[in-house]
Amino acid sequence: MDSAQTRVADLRLQITNSQVPQEVKDKLDNLLDFPGPPIGTGAEFEKNISYIEFVLSLPFNKFSDDILDIARAKQLLDHNHYGLQVVKDRVLEYLSVLILNKKNPSAATEPWHAPILLFVGLVGTGKTTIAYSIAEALGRKIVRVPFGGLGDPIQLRGESRVKPDAEPWSIVKEIKAAGFSNPVILLDEIDRVAEEGRVNIMGVLVELLDPAQNQAFVDHYLDFPYDLSKVLFIATANNTTNIATAVMDRLEPIQMPSYSDEEKIVIGRQYLLPKAVKLSGIDAKNLIIDDNVWPQIIRPLGYDGGIRSLDRTIQALARKVALRTVQGDPGPFRVTLENLGEYIQI
Repeated sequence: MDSAQTRVADLRLQITNSQVPQEVKDKLDNLLDFPGPPIGTGAEFEKNISYIEFVLSLPFNKFSDDILDIARAKQLLDHNHYGLQVVKDRVLEYLSVLILNKKNPSAATEPWHAPILLFVGLVGTGKTTIAYSIAEALGRKIVRVPFGGLGDPIQLRGESRVKPDAEPWSIVKEIKAAGFSNPVILLDEIDRVAEEGRVNIMGVLVELLDPAQNQAFVDHYLDFPYDLSKVLFIATANNTTNIATAVMDRLEPIQMPSYSDEEKIVIGRQYLLPKAVKLSGIDAKNLIIDDNVWPQIIRPLGYDGGIRSLDRTIQALARKVALRTVQGDPGPFRVTLENLGEYIQI
């Protein structure tokens, strides 16, 4: 038996033993029925093999078990996010409803679907990180689909295999990457799609977010329905102006508040500085920032509602200390009002 025949025999066995639905198994088997011997290894053969291998790699009927512990969820939210109490309370309410419906599925008079949260706010206000905390609280994998600059719905739902360079795109690729059919899928910055593709992309979003439609979502590359009904979708946006009404009807917006200067100082000390020290490889005891310096570190960035600029500033400061350490200065390094300009641009 030549190598091509061996590959086909192995794939047939994989198809038989897989969790792929029977109608899809038949479809894959038919693709291995090449007319006339020998099977050969031409471009069409390799194209079919790649398709079959991709389909077999999808996590059909594979689901992770949710962690249904609201106390743990609260602890994670408080640990990962300073302030944002109104937002955290809303997330805990959301998780509580999800937990109750998971524990008592027979109590519902009709099929229950988790609401799709949309976190709306300025850059750096924690929209993306709170989505990751929800996934962590539930013990689910999370994958991110960025919408910023997205201009073609093909990038969401794939391209037909009749095209020479066809491939699956974001949604099913991320399902494969997650390894489960019930991950959290973060639809990031859905308001920032390119104008020329907005209408069609919003149409795909409606299909993704509608429980009546997403249980049979068709990626054009797959060319068969894939059940996304167990996926937990979460979306983010800077504002809702550019989001279609039909999409907004399927979302539950939660406004992310801006951080005050006082909150930024606490976040800088307790969250951003330890992270920057760890990333830069320096000894935490070797970097000391005087208390009266912190208002200067967040200014002139205080007008910024988020913390992304503050994060970059603190990382830059830590890198300066790392450079001096490598150059032979043993430290410790104390940042004061007098020498702050040596560490950051002010």
